[in-house]
Amino acid sequence: METIKLGIVDDDKLIVELLAQFFDNDDQFSVELKCFGGLECLEALKQLDELPEMILIDLKMSGMDGTELLQEIRAEYPQIKCVVISSFYQRSFMGYLLKSGAVAFLAKGIAPEELKGILLDVHKKGYYFLPDQLEIVREQLSSKIPRPVLNSEDLLSEREKEILILICRQKTAIEIGEILFIAQRTVEGHKNHMYAKTGAKNLAGLVIYAIQNQIINSDEIIML
Repeated sequence: METIKLGIVDDDKLIVELLAQFFDNDDQFSVELKCFGGLECLEALKQLDELPEMILIDLKMSGMDGTELLQEIRAEYPQIKCVVISSFYQRSFMGYLLKSGAVAFLAKGIAPEELKGILLDVHKKGYYFLPDQLEIVREQLSSKIPRPVLNSEDLLSEREKEILILICRQKTAIEIGEILFIAQRTVEGHKNHMYAKTGAKNLAGLVIYAIQNQIINSDEIIML
């Protein structure tokens, strides 16, 4: 398995160092970025030759908080997967954070081994939802995001909807290709078309779109 390049941003230096030590002791991860605030993170990213695949971000930080940092990273480095981990964990934040670019939202105090498992899941599938978060997402986003001018049947092709359903079922591009007997490159092409058509910024956004437009319902995802 390839090494996952990781960044950690938190104004609690002890947490940063402890997490860095934990992940550096695991051959599956390499901590490439340690920062103690949002502004420091943005400056550090400009200096890196190779960006981290994933960044752990605290919400409440002095100077620039986690929500602001999320938006900046989404605008400048959309390829980075942002995982929010905060002591200010409230399910009511979920919709806003996803719209801001987060692919997962976790509470501080999570066991390190569980956190590692979630990050491996994000690396493989692109997002991670706790079972109780999907209903909150549907409640928060379905009434606040305007419906597209075209309905989902007109917007997405039948093949795109097949692929979207499999994405919601946490299948990887390789697995989708095997199920549908198409090349992985073809799957990635369809995903890119869906990003352009729906305005989604990441796989979590595509899942939200699928729920909102009743291509799949949240109960199906929870059971998978």
